[in-house]
Order: sequence, then structure tokens, then C-alpha cells
Amino acid sequence: MTLTQRLIVGSLLVCGVFAVLTVGSLDRRLRNRLRESAASELLREARLIGAQWRPGLDADSLADAAGAALAHRVTLITPDGVVRGDSEFDEPALGRLENHATRPEVGAALHSDTGTSTRSSPSAGDEELYAAVRIPMGIARVSVPTGVQEAIVDRVQRDVLLVASGATLFALLLAVVFARSVTRPVAELRDDAKAIAAGDLGRRPSLNVGGEVGELAGAFYQLAEQLSTRLRALEADDALLRALMDALNEGAVAFDARQQVVHVNARARQLLGLKEDVPFPVDHLPRDRALRGAISAAIAGEAVDGQEVRIGERIVTLTARPLVSGGAVVALFDLTPIRRLETVRSDFVANVSHELKTPLTVVGGFAETLADESLDAATRRQFTSAILANTQRMQRIVDDLLDLSRIESGGWTPKTVPVDVRTLAQEVLGTARDRTRKPGVALRVDVNAAVSTVEADPTALRQVLSNLVDNAIRHTSEGEVVVEAQPRSGGVTISVRDTGAGIRPEHLARIFERFYRVDTARSRDEGGTGLGLAIVKHLVEAHDGHVSATSEPGRGTTIETWFPVAGSR
Repeated sequence: MTLTQRLIVGSLLVCGVFAVLTVGSLDRRLRNRLRESAASELLREARLIGAQWRPGLDADSLADAAGAALAHRVTLITPDGVVRGDSEFDEPALGRLENHATRPEVGAALHSDTGTSTRSSPSAGDEELYAAVRIPMGIARVSVPTGVQEAIVDRVQRDVLLVASGATLFALLLAVVFARSVTRPVAELRDDAKAIAAGDLGRRPSLNVGGEVGELAGAFYQLAEQLSTRLRALEADDALLRALMDALNEGAVAFDARQQVVHVNARARQLLGLKEDVPFPVDHLPRDRALRGAISAAIAGEAVDGQEVRIGERIVTLTARPLVSGGAVVALFDLTPIRRLETVRSDFVANVSHELKTPLTVVGGFAETLADESLDAATRRQFTSAILANTQRMQRIVDDLLDLSRIESGGWTPKTVPVDVRTLAQEVLGTARDRTRKPGVALRVDVNAAVSTVEADPTALRQVLSNLVDNAIRHTSEGEVVVEAQPRSGGVTISVRDTGAGIRPEHLARIFERFYRVDTARSRDEGGTGLGLAIVKHLVEAHDGHVSATSEPGRGTTIETWFPVAGSR
């Protein structure tokens, strides 16, 4: 839609909305004013008729005479609601009329001297305006159909719409004239802008108009002059930036022939620790021999591909390309995360091998010894028990590794349902009590009354509590192990607190790593796999929760898990 069309449509909309609002407001105000005026007039007529109703005078005759004189319906009613006279009913029909005490205007007049209402007449069927006045003999009521008032309102509406239509046509003509005077210079400026955008830098606006459009033409002229001057400089920069983007891997640094850094992106600043604004000398780069050698070779015209270098704490692969106009572009790709993952994988394999080596050695040694037929039955049972215990230990390690792998790979997602925290905690403590049988360690549950259930996978939550409780009992010689639950921060905190040996600060940050043990010999002797807390961490995070640990050497440890409430995930 063109500017001219928008101006015309806008003018029509403004006139139309104004006409609609005017008619609507006038309709409501005029209708109310007519109703109020008619009601006041009817009340005066009712008082006049009421003043003529005296004892001994026939009420129906009075109503008929007044109705004929006023051309309105007149009704005379006793205080108990019985109709004694009505200009629209003869005397026999009056006895069949229902009691009028329930009519709104009659009830209002009985209560506060006067009353009015607008409603459909049970006899005529049309809407009527009723006005009633309390008099010594009862109630005098006068009514008139509202059709006359509606006719007046309709005539006024037609007149207003006629005037509004004429005004709209006049406004439309003015809008067309105004739109053409505004859009003609704007269209010329548009054509000039398209020509310059297409490459015609000699095109200039030649408008001689005043006001804002004239100011726009002057600003456009200056813009065209500056654009032609700067475009030549931008073309040289554009060639450099295209080369930089072509060589961009992650971090990117561009040099000119004088070995000045002229461009460097944010990632390269982070990798190289750069803070200086460009341009700056190459001497400000890290003094790494491989990096400086690659830059020198590229500036000399020799490309360098995929050279791995260490810069500070990071390992990067370096690619350098010379530029045709002189200088070079160097791209840096950070290999540190990949190398870190390789180290983790290597450590994991080493840890698994180490954890399995001891029980395999024990099993192999005892199995070889059992081959000796001279062993007595007691010794055989002892060796068989050792083989079984170490086999079960290897089985636990393998099971924990499979669980950890399944959780980390995304092959398992929690199926959350409301779980009774107290019941589950008591079950876990009961199982742990039967399994460990440490008489010096008391096990108890402390669940806040505000916490009844938590949204979690029942099996996963049971495994979390079992691992935490077993770990707490394993490191507590005497004292207590407590499972606690509290509401906190839009969720539920479930923690296991013990009064055991505690953990020194240098170990606390690493206890959730796989195979990490604070006391290696003690943990292995007591059956720990070194994977329990790692499994706990991954299970809780799979519920969009988190886990943390606090400890004080000699006074115990608290492992705290937090689960969000339903609907907050």
C-alpha cells in the first residue's frame, strides 16, 4: 500500500470512527435525556390526576376522563395494590387484573413517594414508560409507549449520519490533495535512493521544497557525498574481511605487511589473552615460538596448516594463510576440551582397570590355590568365600558402570510420580540396618511436616538414598545417620547427614567424580565402588535438580539433594 493510499485510508478511518463514536454517544445521551424528560412529565400528570381522586368519586371514570384528555394510559391503584380505575380497561375487566403492588414503579412509589420503570406492557405487549406517584387515596400511575422517543432518536441518528457522510467526503478530498503534495517529493527521493543503491553514485536529489521534506533532501545529499568517499575505503576493508572469514576456524587474527595486527575477533582475544585495541604490533602477542614462526612464515608468503601449539593453559591448532596484498590471516581452533575429554577417557580406563585388577588378582590366586587337592575343607570354604566376595565386588562395579553409562547417554529418563518421602526413607534405612548391622550407629528419619511427597522417579530416588545412606554408614564408626527432608526454594531438599570422619576441604570438591575416594583403602575394604556419588549426581540432575556436599573433618558430612516441585521443570 502506497503512502497516498495509507493517508486516504487513515482519513477515512478517522472520520468513520468519529462518526460512529458521535452517533453512539448522541444515541445514548439523547435516549436518556428523553426518558428523563418524559418521566418528569408523567410524574406531574400523575400528581394532577391524584389530586382529583377524592372519596366518593368513581376512580374508573376519573381514569377514563384523564386518559382521554392526556392521550396517555392512566391507572388508579389502592395502597394494597388493587386497580380501581384504568383508562384502557372497562369496569368488568378491572376485576380480572392482577394485583399491582408488585409492579416496580408502584413499589417504589409506596416506598419513596414516586417511582418510574420501563418495561413491556403485559396488556399491550410494547415497551412503555411508567411513572407512579403516591397520593392520599393510593397510587396514581401514568404510562406512555416509548416508541415516540425511539422515533425521535432514529431521526436524529439519520441526520447525524448524513452530516458525517458529507464531512467524510470533504475530508477524503482534502486527504487526496494533501497526500499528493507529500508523496511526490518523497517518491523522487525514493527513486534517487534506489539509483544510488544500484551504484549510480553521481545521482543527487534536486528538490526545492520546504519543511521536513526539504531537510530530508539536504541530509540525503550529504549522505550521498559521504557515501561515495567512504565506499572506496570500504572496498579495501571488504577484501580483507572476506579473506578473514574464508580462513576463520574459531579465533582469527589478521596482520598487515608491517606485522601490525589489524583485525582480531573476540575468541582470538580470549585464546591469546589480548586486550589492546587494533592496530597494535605483533610483539604484543604471546611469546610462543611456534606461533611467532607461523606468523612470520605466513607474512613471508608461506602457508602453515594444522600446527598444534600450547599457548598458556590451552592447546590450539594453528592455520596461517598469506594475503595477496601483503600480511597474513591466522586461524586458531581450541583443542583444550578435546584433549581434556581424551584425558578423562584415559583416566577412566585406568581407574576401571585398577578397580578390577585387585579382585581379579584375588579370584585368580584363590582359584589357583583351590586346585591343590590337599587343602582342607575349612580352607576351601574360606577361599571360596573370598572368591565370591571379590566376584560380587566386580559385579557391583560393572552394574554401577552400566547404570552410569545409561544415565549419561540419555538412555534413561525419570518417570516422575508423587513419592512419599518418609515411607521411602524408612524403607531404605531398614534395608541398610539389616545389611550393615553397626550397633554403634543410630539410623533415623527427620521429615518436615510440610513435606509429604516429592515428584521423582521412585526407583531412582530409592537408589539415591541407598547410595547416600550406605556411604554415610560406611564412614561412620559410631554416632548417627539421619535422612532429612525440608521445603526450600520452590522444591524439596532431601539430605543424608552423618557424624562420621568427615572430609577435608581439598577432597570435598571432587567426591562426585567417578572412582574418586577420600580414603582409598578403607572404601575398598568396606565394599565401595567409587561410583555411588557419581550416580547420585547424575540421577538428581536428570530430575532437573542439583546435589551439594558440606563437611567438617571429625564431625561428619552432609550430602544434600534438591528436587523441583511439579510444574517448575
